[in-house]
Amino acid sequence: MRAWPRRRDETGAATAEYAVATMAAVGFAGLLIVILRGDEVRGILTDLVRNALTVG
Repeated sequence: MRAWPRRRDETGAATAEYAVATMAAVGFAGLLIVILRGDEVRGILTDLVRNALTVG
């Protein structure tokens, strides 16, 4: 009779995956901040909000 194969120890795998996902989110947020600080993008967003709030 053959014994069941041993499972690899995955202790800490979820923590490592969480850390990678968190770092990716932080990097993406940083990129968005850099993009949104530009004057051109700020103007586009301001115009978009003004047009959305204008009734008529």
